[in-house]
Amino acid sequence: MTRILLDPTSERAPAERTRLPRPASLAGRTVGLLDISKPRGDVFLDRLAELLADGGAQVKRYSKPTFTRPAPVDLRHEISQQCEVVIEALAD
Repeated sequence: MTRILLDPTSERAPAERTRLPRPASLAGRTVGLLDISKPRGDVFLDRLAELLADGGAQVKRYSKPTFTRPAPVDLRHEISQQCEVVIEALAD
């Protein structure tokens, strides 16, 4: 199956990135939940955190200062050092 991913950053020459394999299970893994600071994203992530914890994952929460800009470099670095999997919340 061919999948086309659209880049919402509007880069003129987007970087090619190889997708990492998905883990078979999230049990025992550290999952980062990134709230991009759109309305009600936290509501979605609250419920997702409960479900992940019930499934045996350790959950860490993060949030961007604003949804209008990319996450700061320091935040991205922190997430990459502390988490094995990241889920971003987009909501309105």
